[in-house]
Amino acid sequence: MTLASAWWIACGVLVAMELSTGTFYLLMLALGCAAGAVAAHLGLGESGQVLTAAVIGGAAVAACYLARRNGLGALPAGANANVNMDIGRSVEVESWTADGAASVKYRGAVWQARCIGSAAPTPGRYVIRAIEGSCLLLDH
Repeated sequence: MTLASAWWIACGVLVAMELSTGTFYLLMLALGCAAGAVAAHLGLGESGQVLTAAVIGGAAVAACYLARRNGLGALPAGANANVNMDIGRSVEVESWTADGAASVKYRGAVWQARCIGSAAPTPGRYVIRAIEGSCLLLDH
């Protein structure tokens, strides 16, 4: 077996482990193994392959960690359309109270709603932008 094959097998094992655990970090290490395999195909020696795999895998893990720590792309569940199917749906508001609240019918139930837009709320069609508990946060 060649070293390139060993790198590809290690890459496959890490991907399989990542699929069973759901930790994104193992996928980043698999990326490092794939870089080691490419280095082997390019004819680099063993130390060059290991160095390539370590640098690429380590940099990918560090980037993944920093992205998660800084919350890049992570919306709270109440405002994330991937988590809550109601985000982005529209509702009809018949009237608003003086404090910017309303009761709206949505999916067969009456919900409390609050306008989060900067303009004064007027009756009409609004889009659900987030949900806080049982209150819909609406905007045009």
